[in-house]
Amino acid sequence: MQVTSPAFLTPPPPEHHDLAQVDIYEKLPVPFGLVRFGVAPDHPEVKNVINTFTHTARSDRCAYYGNVTVGRDVTVGELQQAYHAVVLSYGAEDNRVLGIPGENLSGVYSARAFVGWYNGLPENRDLKPDLSCETALIVGHGNVALDIARILLSPLDFLRTDITDCSLAALACSKVKRVWLAGRRGPLQVAFTIKELREMINLPGTQPVLNPADFTGLENAVKDAPRPRKRLTELMVKTALEKPREKAAMVQAAIPRLWGLKFQRSPQEVLPTPDGTRVRGVRMALTRLEGLGESAKAVPTGDVEELECGLVLSSIGYRSLPLDPAVPFDTQHGVIPNSSGRVMGVPGLYCSGWVKRGPVGVIITTMNDSFDTAQSVLEDLQGGVLDVSVSREGFGAVGSILHSRGIRPVSFSDWEKIDAAEVARGKAAGKPREKIVDPQEMLQLIGH
Repeated sequence: MQVTSPAFLTPPPPEHHDLAQVDIYEKLPVPFGLVRFGVAPDHPEVKNVINTFTHTARSDRCAYYGNVTVGRDVTVGELQQAYHAVVLSYGAEDNRVLGIPGENLSGVYSARAFVGWYNGLPENRDLKPDLSCETALIVGHGNVALDIARILLSPLDFLRTDITDCSLAALACSKVKRVWLAGRRGPLQVAFTIKELREMINLPGTQPVLNPADFTGLENAVKDAPRPRKRLTELMVKTALEKPREKAAMVQAAIPRLWGLKFQRSPQEVLPTPDGTRVRGVRMALTRLEGLGESAKAVPTGDVEELECGLVLSSIGYRSLPLDPAVPFDTQHGVIPNSSGRVMGVPGLYCSGWVKRGPVGVIITTMNDSFDTAQSVLEDLQGGVLDVSVSREGFGAVGSILHSRGIRPVSFSDWEKIDAAEVARGKAAGKPREKIVDPQEMLQLIGH
């Protein structure tokens, strides 16, 4: 039996089936997907999952084929002909849009593109965000929004990690001193977690600005909430009530950089400069909440306010895209319709990760989700749903198709050459690695 997955974060452990052969297809020459291009560069410990992937990829029953775009270089139907089972785990490649006037003005960026820029995602390497303003507005109250705020305000020494050199240079020249994070609902509905909030509160050289009035009466509301929500809210309340103070790491004479949370504000329009070319601010609709807890809805009150800013980053969620006409896709929810990872109506086709259940959760959530899908594959093997009585050629067939179309896959040993080059470049710059951001340069490096 052979199983393929175009970007499977954690392939099913081969030891769970004695004969399983897992082939992994990835559109970029380099592996690791969201771990390489989504995790904040100042969170290297979160990337340790790479070690598990590397161990699996080096198994003699697992093979990696990078530089192959499924749906273009090879169709899902062709993969199904070559393998007993196919797992689609290609994540969320797009972002949700605000859908308001002025969204396309210069100075307005999606969080996905901005994160991709500082993390060296090839498609975002030429973003060149304008950081010449003093005030930035991030729309969204999730971990990605906090990541971006932290990167914008961090001391440069905190960022000498695997962030790209061009991003580090741009941040060194940044004039941004204030970052506001706005959300349409209230403190009880924020999507970030306590670890990321605490890290932001303790960031040297910065001062949190939270309005105590936003937290009035929340003590009773949060009393019976789940413990993580209760602790998170208590930390916000404590921070809001604390008097501003100089932090030990802050130079006494320096004016601290500021960041704050703005609640019950929904962007209505991005306001242009007089010449109409770039952003000067955002008109926000003030909202009230209907309902309680996670299900509370934000309803406009009719009142508005304007917030001046020269940089707007939209962090309101990611969105998966259809991969291939042969694969069912729910455009409303941005997922492949499935039951426990089994694609509805297509035996032998499975899905995992954000394309399976939507863009929510952290890496451990996605790992557990992949184990759930792997279990479905194993159950279908044992139950005879997958017919393994007839052998399939696997990469033998796919390799011929790719060769006929002029596509040269990148092997895991090829990636290790790229990896060694990145580490060497990083060492020369005093960093753990310097990512190569041009796929053509990657391919030239390995002789493709």
